[in-house]
Amino acid sequence: MTVGAKRNRWRYWRIGWRAGVAAALLGLATLVVLRWDWNWFRPLLEYRIAAEIDRPVTLGHFDIQDILSGRPRLVFDGIAVGNPPDFPAGSEFGSIDELSLRIDLAALWQSRGAHIVVPEIAIEHPKGDLRPGPKGNPNWDFGLPSSSSAAGGATALPDIGALSISDGTFRFADPRLKADFTVAVHTEAGQAGHEDRLLLKIKGTYAGQPITADFTGGTLLSLRDPSQPYPIDLRVANGATRVHLKGTVQDPMKFAGANLQLELGGNNLADLYPLTGIPLAPTPPFHLVGHLDYTNRQIRFRHFAGTVGKSDLEGEFDVERNGRARPLVTANLTSRSVVFADLAGFIGSTPGEADAANDTAKLKQERAAEAARQKVIPDVPIDLPKLKVADFKVNYFGQHLQSASTPFDEVRANLAIDDGKVSLTPLSFGIGKSAISAVIHLDPDAKGEVHADAEVDFHHLDLSRILKKVADLQGSGLVDGSMRIKGAGNSLAAMLASGSGGLQASMGGGDVRALLVDLAGLDLGSALFSWMGLPDRTRLRCMVADFGLERGELKARTLLLDTTEANIFGTGGIDLKDETLGMEITTRPKHASFGRLPLPIEVTGTLKKPSLAPGLKVVDQGDLASTLLSFLTIQLGQGEDHDCAALLHKTKQAEAATTHAR
Repeated sequence: MTVGAKRNRWRYWRIGWRAGVAAALLGLATLVVLRWDWNWFRPLLEYRIAAEIDRPVTLGHFDIQDILSGRPRLVFDGIAVGNPPDFPAGSEFGSIDELSLRIDLAALWQSRGAHIVVPEIAIEHPKGDLRPGPKGNPNWDFGLPSSSSAAGGATALPDIGALSISDGTFRFADPRLKADFTVAVHTEAGQAGHEDRLLLKIKGTYAGQPITADFTGGTLLSLRDPSQPYPIDLRVANGATRVHLKGTVQDPMKFAGANLQLELGGNNLADLYPLTGIPLAPTPPFHLVGHLDYTNRQIRFRHFAGTVGKSDLEGEFDVERNGRARPLVTANLTSRSVVFADLAGFIGSTPGEADAANDTAKLKQERAAEAARQKVIPDVPIDLPKLKVADFKVNYFGQHLQSASTPFDEVRANLAIDDGKVSLTPLSFGIGKSAISAVIHLDPDAKGEVHADAEVDFHHLDLSRILKKVADLQGSGLVDGSMRIKGAGNSLAAMLASGSGGLQASMGGGDVRALLVDLAGLDLGSALFSWMGLPDRTRLRCMVADFGLERGELKARTLLLDTTEANIFGTGGIDLKDETLGMEITTRPKHASFGRLPLPIEVTGTLKKPSLAPGLKVVDQGDLASTLLSFLTIQLGQGEDHDCAALLHKTKQAEAATTHAR
């Protein structure tokens, strides 16, 4: 044998020896792994988990199975998690009889530990008792870091495949939410080729109202076939409020690719607050149906339509929460036909019409209580905490406004709420080709009061529309004017009671029913002829009204109607603090008249129950006979035409002064 052959033989022997040793060691390691008692690590796992969540943790047994498959199964038996230290000693947050999960080692290796794939999770008999402790701290808050790192990057969630749960029961109780309900959860095998189903049932109370809920979804979560989105069917009943959400989600762990139909119904949109966390104004019963999705980190209720009271409503409603101290609600809403009474909840009155088919017993009781009140201005306190819960940007357009007592044809509102500060810029009501436009700002302070600042402008309002709707009277002309109000309080009534500002209105011409002018001056003889249509109308040369508002008292500085038949003067005003009327109307005819009592008209009573009567108190007892005798005599007219141009100019100056004072 040559030297070279000996060297090769020695080299092969060394390679074979090393391979044999490696195989022996690998076999020994495999034997050790297969026979190893992984429960040896149980105390270490208990310690590490307890330190991570700052709770006592006990673990009955730990094992790793199928370790050579590349997808080992980790099994934890007898898990029990205790409550925080302020809870009674020995009380438990929850327990699990057995938790098993598989880990995909290949995915973990390829991502260098950054991507965790869990193909299967199985949970047997999980139980939980979620509640706040003696100090108010909830036991479900483990103080774990948020899903975003300090650098702003999102922490990747593990990809989860099939989920299996057997006989899970959880109880949630929180007096602050007026909630105490149980959740039963389990999975069941699918039928006819369908995947297994995840089922949840909720029963108890929430927000002080009975709550029931049923959820049906798939058991496969992240690791899904893209052609088979995750199915969702959720029904919730909380008191009179009903929610039904049905459809699919492409990625349920991120709520991405949602294709869901959302149906909402109930007695009051404000009742949705406990379920959504979004405060809404009180409304009559509602029913809305639309599409729900999640796009650009916004929850969007799109293309919804339905009814609120007797009004229809449609549009879009978006909620953005990402990176904000408060959620931002953006809405674009339209009503083809809106009933004015359905909007009453925005000013603190009972919304909805009494004859609505969907009226409720509660709304009827509230209307009865309002009818029993001696005042008409709403005094319902503004819920200041709710004003700061969310920010709003809302555009609303009511194309056709139905109202038995107002002349409005349409309504537009541009509402913004930022950290509790409310702005309506503007709120406008259309009347024919003209409009009343208001800019309103509400700014709450730390003392619980809301500071209101409002300015209202109106130009060329059709007097005939106003008189016909408000008092069923006849007349024509165009009214111009403005109103400025500043006040503070926790309700509309309180704001007006403390208000300051002014009201100016004027007309440069027109006509009114002659009967109205005659009756205003107790000219019964002329009224008889006017009633017979002789003449039917009286030309209105001008109308000037200038009221000042100071500490809730609205007083007439100038109130004049100059017609071809007479001059009508008004004095006094309205005390908005107690809603009492104290005005006097005096008429000076411009022509001779017969059958006229030379007495003013006193307007007294309250806004709810006004009273009109002859002003007998201005007549001395000794002159009463001559006053009544004058009714049977012909009286010469003493009224004169006013310089309407000068009066209108003066009113405009007063209006400008009020505007400048703001």
